[in-house]
Amino acid sequence: MTADLASWRRAPFTGVGMTYDCFEKGEGPGVVLIPEIPGLTPEVAGFGEHLVGEGFTVVIPSPFGTPGRPESIGYELGVLARLCVSKEFRCFAANADRPITKYLRAVAVDLAGRTPGRGVGVIGMCFSGGFALATAVEDVVKAPVLSQPATPFAVSPKLRRDPGLSQAELEVVKERTRTEGLCVLGLRFSQDRMVPTDRFATLRAQLGDAFEVIELDSAPGNLDGYGRSAHSVLTRELREDPPNSAFHARARTVEFLREHLTATG
Repeated sequence: MTADLASWRRAPFTGVGMTYDCFEKGEGPGVVLIPEIPGLTPEVAGFGEHLVGEGFTVVIPSPFGTPGRPESIGYELGVLARLCVSKEFRCFAANADRPITKYLRAVAVDLAGRTPGRGVGVIGMCFSGGFALATAVEDVVKAPVLSQPATPFAVSPKLRRDPGLSQAELEVVKERTRTEGLCVLGLRFSQDRMVPTDRFATLRAQLGDAFEVIELDSAPGNLDGYGRSAHSVLTRELREDPPNSAFHARARTVEFLREHLTATG
C-alpha cells in the first residue's frame, strides 16, 4: 500500500533544540510513526494512512530523507551515508543515548497532550526501530512497537547484542514493565541479518514476558515466498491479496495499539 502526502497537515515541530517537519492526519488516540530508511516514502505514508483508517491520529516526523520521494538504491545509499556520520543517530554506538530519541519523546508528549486515550503509541521501523523503545522512558508512551530494529548496525558481536538504547534508558523501561504493565511489541523476519537474533534475545532477557515477539518465517521455501533479504515487515513485504504473514503482523500491531491506548473504565 502506498499513498501521497497531499492530505496530511505539514508543520515544523521543535523539541530539545531540533526542528523537523512533521506530518499529521486522523482522529483518535495518538501514534508517532518514525520512518525507515530512506525516509517518509509512499510506502511509509501508506502505512500511516492505514493507521488513520483504523482510528488513530498519526504523526510522522521527517528527520531524514525527502518527504514523499519514492525509494531507490541511490537515494537510500545517499541518506544512509549522511546518517552514518550524524551525531543525532549514532549508528555504530553501543549502549548509546541517541539525541534523536529525545526529539521523538518531545513529539510523543505533545501528541499525547492533545489526543484522547491513555497515552500514545510509537512505531519505529528499520533504522528507527529501536528508537521507539527509547521513547518509552516517557510515561505517555504506552505502546512501543519495534519493527525490524536495525540500529546500532550489527557489525560486531557486541553490536548484534545491543538492544538499541542506553542501559540507563533500558532500566527505566524495565521498571515501567514491572510497575505499570508496559508492554513492547517486536517484529522481525527470521533470516534478517540486519536485525540479529541476538538483539531480540537481549530484549527478551531484559524485558521478559513484557516483550511480545512476532517473527516471520523467511527461510528458504517459506510459505509466503519471502526472499532471504526480507526486511520491512509493515511496508515493503506486506501483501493484502492474498494476505501474507506481514499482513497479519500489521493487524496484530493495530490490535496492540488499541489494547494499550484505548481508555477503559
